[in-house]
Amino acid sequence: MGGPDAVPRSELIKQLRALGVEEGGVLLVHTSFRAVAPVEGGPRGVIAALQDAVGRDGTLVMPAWSSRDSLFDPHRSEVSKSLGIVAQTFWGMPGVLRSDHVHAFAASGPRAHDVLRDPLPLPPHIPASPVGRVHELDGQVLLLGVNHDADTTIHLAEILGGAPYRISKSCVVLRDGTPTRLEYGENDHCCARFVLVDGWLRAARRQAEGVVGHASARLARSRAIVECVLPRIEGDPLIFLHEPGKGCAECDEARASV
Repeated sequence: MGGPDAVPRSELIKQLRALGVEEGGVLLVHTSFRAVAPVEGGPRGVIAALQDAVGRDGTLVMPAWSSRDSLFDPHRSEVSKSLGIVAQTFWGMPGVLRSDHVHAFAASGPRAHDVLRDPLPLPPHIPASPVGRVHELDGQVLLLGVNHDADTTIHLAEILGGAPYRISKSCVVLRDGTPTRLEYGENDHCCARFVLVDGWLRAARRQAEGVVGHASARLARSRAIVECVLPRIEGDPLIFLHEPGKGCAECDEARASV
């Protein structure tokens, strides 16, 4: 995708490095291509710039989960459309690995196997999950054209902080050669109040902000996100849920589970 306003790949790399993306590090990315575009090379151009920014010794990670209503195939199952075209493109590229379970992430680079090594995590973002492994490896989280309401690391912080709500969920897994629906509880809600974390990180000077392509970008260490969230959850375990009567059915359901 070109045009006179398209940001060159070389400029994307400069912007990412100026923001603080570490060469040789582990980088978990949540992105909206619509916000970033137009850029040279389209979605593949964004991915190439991200890979160049982390370098040959760096590891790039993106969400790659699929529908929970059908049996997951890491080589064929389409990525959820809600994750956007960059994530949809990334998982199928040469050299990219993908989790072998429905709560999948995709990764490329020398630590890809370490990030993706765990079996099906229930709920999806426990410490033994791709998000948990990025945290363990002291990785960074890049929000490219999105805010913290798209930040899966906050779900990890909820679990570590003892958030008490669990919504009934299910997914299809293979047991003894037969597709079987597996029930579990997930710390889920509308996630709109995750944007509170933006202010907490900014006040603590633990988040870098800038522009990448045409998008607002936020960068923080996974551990910084968790460390900012934990004391808030300990003080108010329901801090991320809308108050009753605010018209949020998802948060009301989460409150009812406590």
